Amino acid sequence: MFKRINWTAIFTGFAWLISLAGVVVLLSFINVKKQTVKCTDVRILIPGADNFIEREEIDAILREDQGVLLGRNIENINIHKIEKTLQSNPYIAFAKVYVDMDGVLNIEVKQRQPIVRIINENGQDFYIDNDGLKMPISTNFTANVLVATGHITEVFGSRVDTLHTQLARDLYKTALFIKKDTLWDSQIEQIVVDQKNDIELIPRVGNQRIILGNADSLEKKMTNLLLFYKKAMPQVGWDAYRTINIKYTNQVVCEKRDSTEIAKSRKTFSRPDSLRIQDQVSDSLVTDAIEDATVEQTVAVATKRAEPNKTEIRKIEAKREEPKKETPKKPEVVRTEVKKPVAIASLKPREQKPADKKQTAKPVTEKKTTQSAAAQKLARDKEIRALEKQYKTQQN
Repeated sequence: MFKRINWTAIFTGFAWLISLAGVVVLLSFINVKKQTVKCTDVRILIPGADNFIEREEIDAILREDQGVLLGRNIENINIHKIEKTLQSNPYIAFAKVYVDMDGVLNIEVKQRQPIVRIINENGQDFYIDNDGLKMPISTNFTANVLVATGHITEVFGSRVDTLHTQLARDLYKTALFIKKDTLWDSQIEQIVVDQKNDIELIPRVGNQRIILGNADSLEKKMTNLLLFYKKAMPQVGWDAYRTINIKYTNQVVCEKRDSTEIAKSRKTFSRPDSLRIQDQVSDSLVTDAIEDATVEQTVAVATKRAEPNKTEIRKIEAKREEPKKETPKKPEVVRTEVKKPVAIASLKPREQKPADKKQTAKPVTEKKTTQSAAAQKLARDKEIRALEKQYKTQQN
């Protein structure tokens, strides 16, 4: 009896065979392409804010090791050798070199990250990076990291090396812990090693030394220091203690400062300092006054341009109010009629006869308009007196 055929295994083997054949064809194509493609450009990528090594230095290393790369066949460029040469630089932690199908040579460089600068007792200085390796000082760039000074015996040779002393390893652990914590990275500004090989921390806020001892139980010690900062310091003041000892794991021992020493430690301003501060204040006041005057002058000029001049406004108003010159009129002759004496009865209103059409009306309205009210009243009084006098003469 025949066995049943396993078609699944047959199809799987066939798929693997096709894949292998495709890989072989692709590699052969790449090899042929590599023989014909030439280097058209060199792109160098250096991420990070530190500038221990520049693009020009990498170009010089490439020219010294490989010669001129532009125009050469990709097949004649040793990529692995370039990577080893770059990684041998004391400021480069990792280098990656690859070529794309367009003939562009890409170089990615990762710089080493220092976390503390060591100045030993002989005056030699060097960095310790985040991997615990020593690296030299650069003439191009100075890293903004903690500085450790004092009784340090660790030395630096001519090449990148590991740390040899326990004190240097403790300094590396302490600096790494401070670097990772934002609070302590802002508070601690320097590390000092005393004659007893105890690590001391110099804070930015507060006039005291923090005796750390070594890097054992570092997290617990710094937690105790943080609690002491929160509870004790606000009550006694930041200048009350000379030293804060946290080298013992479960306690904080403080050495108190004398009151006279506290008074001396307070910042006093000398005469040059007071004069300098006074000059700064006066300069700021003068600057503010000049700025205010400039603003007012600018506003005045803008207003002057926007509005017409006051003298021009007055001239325009005067022209408007000036009366127009009228042609002189001939003086009017006022004729007064002398009335005949009549009796009192004649004072009654007479019936007006219809005026003759040929007779023209006298300009009475013109007379009334020309005479003033006082003159009319005076003439009326004279007329009444004359009538009364005439009436009396007739009675007699």
